[in-house]
Amino acid sequence: MANLPPSLSISSSFGGSAPSSPAAAGSGSATTQVTKDRKMASAEQLVLDLCDPELRENALLDLSKKREIFQDLAPLLWNSYGTIAALLQEIVSIYPALSPPTLSPAASNRVCNALALLQCVASHPDTRILFLNAHIPLYLYPFLNTTSKTRPFEYLRLTSLGVIGALVKVDDTEVISFLLQTEIIPLCLRTMEMGSELSKTVATFIVQKILLDDIGLQYICATAERFFAVGSVLANMVVSLAEQPSTRLLKHIIRCYLRLSDNPRACGALRTCLPEMLRDGTFNNCLRDDAATRRWLQQLLHNVSGGNLVASIQAGGLDHMMAN
Repeated sequence: MANLPPSLSISSSFGGSAPSSPAAAGSGSATTQVTKDRKMASAEQLVLDLCDPELRENALLDLSKKREIFQDLAPLLWNSYGTIAALLQEIVSIYPALSPPTLSPAASNRVCNALALLQCVASHPDTRILFLNAHIPLYLYPFLNTTSKTRPFEYLRLTSLGVIGALVKVDDTEVISFLLQTEIIPLCLRTMEMGSELSKTVATFIVQKILLDDIGLQYICATAERFFAVGSVLANMVVSLAEQPSTRLLKHIIRCYLRLSDNPRACGALRTCLPEMLRDGTFNNCLRDDAATRRWLQQLLHNVSGGNLVASIQAGGLDHMMAN
């Protein structure tokens, strides 16, 4: 029989703990089930409210805030009549505000609540492939194609990237294959060039996950144009990080480079185009507390330079850092 959760534990009014009994335990289990039933009923009502234009805004807000506590919200959203259409209607309705850029903070918040629910659907194992087969990610691409750096647009880009990030977080070749048939790589590269640190980090993570799949690595290394498009953006980001360091962003950049070095042709090209700042110890202090990324960088330098450069970098302090 289930134990009482802490929030439902029974304590004596005199400060002691009341003795447990089968009846008390049974009552606690029943109370827990009632709580679950109420949450589910609440979720179902909010999902129904999404189809009512007058109730939709509040329903979007409540569901996006509470989506973590509603079990199986994703299948409920997907299988409820008209719900996904209502979420897509929210997305399409702000397209006119993208160009010229006139998106208001209120409109941005509202559509981002809708995107948060789509991220829930993209994350769930029972709805992820259905989400892909419906080509719903394509509805988000206009948001990633924007260039305005105002907060409403940055929030919109970041939330859209979160949906794509949820898709690639679980290693699935089918997901990568779908994304490669779309414009996701150029769109991520655009964000990596002009987004905020956080949106750059998520976009680079997506590129990293695509590269880690064999199909993704083969795709990006299939032509010099694709390789150098990715490589030049990564190199520019490295230069920017020398001025404004970000360990979490640098981590994903180094992992992308390391994965590229697994391809013989790309590895050969990296011998001439790998940023010097990754070779000369510029980021030693930045990576002092990140042992995993230091190992990735060491392996990258070994792959690209056959060990000679690694020895020189170690002499300059990287080896000492690895020993600490």
